[in-house]
Amino acid sequence: MKIIMLGAPGAGKGTQAKMIAEKYSIPHVSTGDIFRANIKDQTELGMEAKKYMDQGLLVPDELTVKILLDRVAKDDCKNGYVLDGFPRTIPQAEVLDEAISGNKDGILTDSSDASKPAGSPDTEVGGGIDFAINVDVKDENIVKRMSGRRACLKCGATYHIEHIPPKKEGICDKCGSELVLRDDDKPETVQKRLNVYHEQTQPLIDYYNKKGILKEVDGSQDMKDVFSAIVAILGE
Repeated sequence: MKIIMLGAPGAGKGTQAKMIAEKYSIPHVSTGDIFRANIKDQTELGMEAKKYMDQGLLVPDELTVKILLDRVAKDDCKNGYVLDGFPRTIPQAEVLDEAISGNKDGILTDSSDASKPAGSPDTEVGGGIDFAINVDVKDENIVKRMSGRRACLKCGATYHIEHIPPKKEGICDKCGSELVLRDDDKPETVQKRLNVYHEQTQPLIDYYNKKGILKEVDGSQDMKDVFSAIVAILGE
């Protein structure tokens, strides 16, 4: 079972992806984790990605696709996977479809095929995407949810002023340091990220809807209720 998780930053799709991976015994494939692993292992692809990241630039689609497909071609993904953070754009989705469609046996293809789009990897990964699950949460709820986060910069502990408050307001339970609202969680920053999401990633919802594999769940519910709704879609 191959699943793509969609949803705005802060919608909770990463948490749901981990829960899906655990229940169905398939890998949770996060682009952020893949980048970090490749950089840590100093792979050729990882070092190439690091050049862009060190300059504060986005890793190009072509390289992102190569790193992603190198990951899902590994043995532990034979029975499926949950993609989290990829694809983010229509071009990425099209290259992903090109790589995994029409090849149910995962046969190696000729990398010299001129008909392939730029950035397509040498290895195709058989079987199409089964579900694209959109965790839908209204912008105002996401802004409220993320702006309520508080972090301890000393020990890394995280809290939420409503859902997981510290015992003493503004103070970390673990080390006693002051808690802060990170720049990424400030309302104006969150809204900017949401605007980018709607511009770049929202079209993916229409893309997968046309393919007949889009499923939507109400992400404003309790985390367990969201997961129950997803299991009802995927099956026990």
